[in-house]
Amino acid sequence: MDHNEIVRLYGPWRRRTIDDVVELFRGYPGRWWIAGGWAIEAFTGVSRTHGDIDPSVPRSDAHMLRSHLRGRLDVWAANHGDLLTLAAPARPIPNTCSNLWLRADGASPWEYDVILMDTTPTEWTYRRHPRITLPFEKILWTKEGVDYLRPEIQLLHKAPGLRPQDQLDFDTARSSMSGEASAWLRSALETAHPGHPWIDELTR
Repeated sequence: MDHNEIVRLYGPWRRRTIDDVVELFRGYPGRWWIAGGWAIEAFTGVSRTHGDIDPSVPRSDAHMLRSHLRGRLDVWAANHGDLLTLAAPARPIPNTCSNLWLRADGASPWEYDVILMDTTPTEWTYRRHPRITLPFEKILWTKEGVDYLRPEIQLLHKAPGLRPQDQLDFDTARSSMSGEASAWLRSALETAHPGHPWIDELTR
């Protein structure tokens, strides 16, 4: 679903910024970073409209995040088009869920879309293809004290949807990416999403 359809079905999103995310995670003991279109914007310096903002944490740390947010924001599991409340602390997050939506209460707009990524303390694995891995520290870069997902990793995650904003992010980031990053993305797409149109564009 596109953003407008999500808003129609589930309600609006409050506009949040990087500074808001920094404040949200203040005192949080685990690793976190910014993903999604905001990560591409930070890398390229080219602004675009965003429907939401996507902090990200390791899937294995979701329990830590839920504890950090308790009493501040309700946590919902966004899973294949369904929303499941995680208000009960013992309620497990479905294994197929990759996004946690946060809001203050049922009458308030959504605040953050937290992306759960498959990592260990030393390695990241692409959730759609287990052969695509990288050392954990190689998936992030830092700007002004905030960690961001590297553009080639983010574009790989965006590739299956190929929404207009995903193509825009690819077009914007491609010229700023290093030859090594572009080659890695092309190889990852060939492995996980053979025939994807970005493969030819990255070959030129």
